[in-house]
Amino acid sequence: MTEGEKTHSYKKETAKPRVVIVGGGFGGLCAARGLAGAPVSVTLIDKRNYHLFRPMLYQVATGLLSADQISGALRSILSRQVNVEVLMDEVSGVDTDKRLVRLKQHSISYDYLVLATGIRYNYFGHDEWRHVAPGLESLDDADLIRGKILLAFERAEEMAALDHADTEAIRQLLTFVLVGAGTVGVEMASTLAEMSRMALAHDFRHIDARDAQILLYEAAPRVLPTFPEDLSAKAQRHLESLGVKIYTNTRVTSVDADGVVADGQRVRSSTVLWGAGVLASPAGHWLGAAMDKSGKIIVGSDLSVPGHPEIFAIGDTAYVVAPSRNLLGIKAKEPMVMPGVAQPAIQGGRYVAALIRRRVAGQRPPAPFWYWDKGDLAIAGRRYALADLRMLRFTGFPAWIVWAVVHIYFLIGFANRLFVMLQWFLAFLTKRRQVRVFPGQERAAEAK
Repeated sequence: MTEGEKTHSYKKETAKPRVVIVGGGFGGLCAARGLAGAPVSVTLIDKRNYHLFRPMLYQVATGLLSADQISGALRSILSRQVNVEVLMDEVSGVDTDKRLVRLKQHSISYDYLVLATGIRYNYFGHDEWRHVAPGLESLDDADLIRGKILLAFERAEEMAALDHADTEAIRQLLTFVLVGAGTVGVEMASTLAEMSRMALAHDFRHIDARDAQILLYEAAPRVLPTFPEDLSAKAQRHLESLGVKIYTNTRVTSVDADGVVADGQRVRSSTVLWGAGVLASPAGHWLGAAMDKSGKIIVGSDLSVPGHPEIFAIGDTAYVVAPSRNLLGIKAKEPMVMPGVAQPAIQGGRYVAALIRRRVAGQRPPAPFWYWDKGDLAIAGRRYALADLRMLRFTGFPAWIVWAVVHIYFLIGFANRLFVMLQWFLAFLTKRRQVRVFPGQERAAEAK
C-alpha cells in the first residue's frame, strides 16, 4: 500500500466474504440484487449515484421524458438489501496481488470483484471532438444535447427576426448532423425529424421548424449494420420518409464547431451528435488482462478473468463467446459473441451472483454461462420499430408495441413505469414534447 493510502473500513467488522461490484448499470445492479440474503458483504461502487436506463436516454435528450423517469438512486433501489452498501466514488485501478480496488482517496479490499464498468464512445483518436460532438452516455449528456437542439431553434428564430437575416447562418443552425447509424443514431435521427415536423412545427413565428435538415452519416454500407439486411433496408426507407438524409459508406474525418467534413465535403452545422463507435472502460488495463480491440476483457466460460478466478467481468466490460438459445430455448449450432445490449449484462450479473453464492456455500459451481438470445429491437419513430426475434422478423407498429412493453418491463420502479406510459400516451395524442426547458444553457452562456 502506498504512503498515505487508506483502506476503507466498515462500521461493523465482519468475517463474511467481501464482494466489490464496480458499476451500477444493468450488470452491476443485477449482480448486487442476485446476492440478496447471501452470507456476503457487498459494496457497489459507481461514480454516479444513480442507475440509468440507457436504452431510453435519447428520449430525455429529445424532450419526451425527464431525467428522473429513466433513472433511480442506487441507494434507494438497494435500501432494503441489508448486505449491500453503495459508494459514490471513481475507481482508478486494481491491485490484484493485494486484492485492493483503488479509489480516489483510499482503497477497498475484496474477496470477489465484479467489473461492470460499461463503455464510452470511441472518437477514433480524436477526443477533442467530444466537446463539440457529444454522445449519449449520461443524464448530463442528455440535458446538454437537449439544450443544444432547442437552442439551435431559438437562435435561428432570433436571427430570422432581424432585417437582412443571414440565411446561410440560419441554415447552419437548422442543420443537425448525427455521426453513426447504429441504434442510437437511428433513434435520434427519427426522433429529431418528428420533433421538428410535429412538436415544434407551430411554435415559431420567423422560421419553419419543418425546414430543419437531419443528416445521418454511417461508415458501413447500411444503417443498423448489426441487424439483418432486410430490416436495415426497411429502417432506411422509413427514415427517408421522415425526411432524414442518409449517407452510408461515408466517413466523417473532421469535426469542429462549424460542422463536419465527410468524405472531403464540408457540411456546416451548429449541432453535431456522436454515436459512431464504442470503447470499453479501462478495466482491462487495471488488471493487465487480455483484451479485444475495443478494450473488452476476454473472459472464460464462467465469466472470470483468466488467472483470477475471484475476478469477473460482465456486460460491455467483457468479451464473451458463449453458447446461446433462442426465445423458444432451442440451442444455436455455434457459440456467439455477446452483443452490446442490456440482456448479456443482466444475464451475466445474475450468473456471477449465483456462482459466488455457490462458492461461498462450498457447493459445485454452476454450468458454464450460456446466453438466452431474445433478439434485437430498435425504434425509428413514434409508431415504428424493428424486431429481430431470430425466428421471426417484423416492423412497424406491432414491433413498436413489443419494444414499448419490453422497455417498460425493465424500467426500475413502478412509478417510473406508470409515468413513462402516461407520458408516451400524451405525446402520442398531442404530438408534443413535455420537456422543453434547458436552464443549464443559461449558466453556460454566462460562463463564456
